Amino acid sequence: MDEKKIEQAVKLFLEGIGEDVHREGLVETPDRVVRMCRELFGGMDHDASKPLSKVFAADSGLVLEKNIEFYSVCEHHLLPFFGHVHIAYLPDGKVLGLSKLARTVEVYARRPQIQEQLGKQIAQAIMESVKPKGVMVVIEAEHMCMSMRGIKKESARTTTISAAGCFDGDLALQNTVLQMLA
Repeated sequence: MDEKKIEQAVKLFLEGIGEDVHREGLVETPDRVVRMCRELFGGMDHDASKPLSKVFAADSGLVLEKNIEFYSVCEHHLLPFFGHVHIAYLPDGKVLGLSKLARTVEVYARRPQIQEQLGKQIAQAIMESVKPKGVMVVIEAEHMCMSMRGIKKESARTTTISAAGCFDGDLALQNTVLQMLA
């Protein structure tokens, strides 16, 4: 992350909207934005396969981890979107430590992102690293680019489903997961 460029960009942005970058309340803003970027975009330098490498031998049926809270930034407007990720997978002799699913969500959510791609990336990472029979990722999120600007629909939520392996095209299996989420 090039912190100097971020500081310069913030100063230019503030000047561009007509602000005085030397005003007391804004003097430290470029540095604050740098620290915020380290946090919000911390997934840029992380590999999702790392947390997914911790698996345990087990014969198990369907595994569902619900309500993994996430925060991300829309790559189109650089505004936040946030909500919950639900991950279901059908193991093939190996299961993940439960925290590893949440860590994987964090890696991908902490990048400039769109919701549809976020779900796909999580599903692909699990398929490649753990090699389950299948995986399904359901994301429910509120997008500030819809709530606070543009159309201004505050209660709008977007739900996406990414399915791979045995979940892809198996509506009965997908419906089982969706019923478990209800």
